[in-house]
Amino acid sequence: VQLQAFGGGLVQAGGSLRLSCATSGTAFTANFMGWYRQAPGKQRELVANIVGGGNSTNYADSVKGRFTISRGNAKNTVYLQMNSLKPEDTAVYYCNVIIVTITYWGQGTQVTVSS
Repeated sequence: VQLQAFGGGLVQAGGSLRLSCATSGTAFTANFMGWYRQAPGKQRELVANIVGGGNSTNYADSVKGRFTISRGNAKNTVYLQMNSLKPEDTAVYYCNVIIVTITYWGQGTQVTVSS
């Protein structure tokens, strides 16, 4: 199973980015799909996840109201729409899926928000 994340970049504070993550190499549907991030010198933290078909989502308090996670029409794709970005959102963002009981990680995509 491979995950590939797209969409990171450099943006000014207040701007928006949309991250995408596509999964290949499995016929199973992911139970959970999510995004984590890791800033320099900090632990990796959950940003948002989506359960099953997409009716249940969870967000870190720091991104509630600004970020939206959603599943795509293609199997095992997930998006993260990030609005009103802040410099403290700067991090490497990783997509994460759980298929059956196994957790897979994407390679990470850098998001840099300038003040």
